[in-house]
Amino acid sequence: MLSVVVPCFNEAAVLAAAHGRLTKALEGLTLDYEILYVDDGSRDHTLAILRDIQGRDGRVRVLSLSRNFGHQIALTAGIDHACGDAVVLIDADLQDPPELIGEMVKTWQTGFDVVYATRTRRAGESAMKLLTANFFYWMINRLSAIPIPMNTGDFRLMDRRVVDALKQMPERDRFLRGMVSWTGFRQVGLDYERAARAAGETKYPFRKMIGFALDGILSFSTVPLRVTAWLGLLACAVAFLGIGYALVLRLFTSIWVSGWTLLFIAIMFMGGIQMMSLGILGEYLGRIYRESKKRPLYFVKESRGL
Repeated sequence: MLSVVVPCFNEAAVLAAAHGRLTKALEGLTLDYEILYVDDGSRDHTLAILRDIQGRDGRVRVLSLSRNFGHQIALTAGIDHACGDAVVLIDADLQDPPELIGEMVKTWQTGFDVVYATRTRRAGESAMKLLTANFFYWMINRLSAIPIPMNTGDFRLMDRRVVDALKQMPERDRFLRGMVSWTGFRQVGLDYERAARAAGETKYPFRKMIGFALDGILSFSTVPLRVTAWLGLLACAVAFLGIGYALVLRLFTSIWVSGWTLLFIAIMFMGGIQMMSLGILGEYLGRIYRESKKRPLYFVKESRGL
């Protein structure tokens, strides 16, 4: 059986169209299937629409979380409750085409454990978003020991053993596409053109994109911590050079090191490095603090069809 996990947050405007296209794409498969919609604390009529869809379609399951926990946690909840031999992750906004699922299934049946979708074109996205996305993937692949495919999102098919591996990874600050890469197994990409959002508004404004990028980088790399150490060594080297310069002038010449400009620059330089280092350490420390509390990742308010 194939499980399709669809996270939803305020997607009332597009749900009917999304379910229609998804059902049509899945009915062409030779596999049995289930569609698991995860309502991530929506404030519009999303849950009411999902209840109606589930009442009319026996292959639909609905999981409603107690509040908005975020996209990655909603996907995690769906993964935890999916029963299929393979699990597909896809958003409800129709930017990722459900019609590609059939090709994913065929590729999976040839022996691959993960089939991820690679975006060759991204319609409806600004030049700034494309630039920052490319920069993020370039940076994370330079900092992380685990390669993460460029221009990929969470739209992918995963074999049951990959799903079971993910369920053993309970970290709070989740970056699923990186976690899937970290598990290993046989992985391959399929190219596709990403469409513009069919309706509604993006759930990833700039602020959330920054937070998501930090989760990706800090969850898979300790390089920022090493950078702070190297900056500290650099600051010490500059300070020793400054001390040597001042001593040479004082002992062997009649010139004193003078001027407030040099002192001001030195103080600002050291202060900047210290504050940046404390910020990086604080990000890692905050993640350790959240992990140490061991709270559940989410709470389920309501479930239907499960």
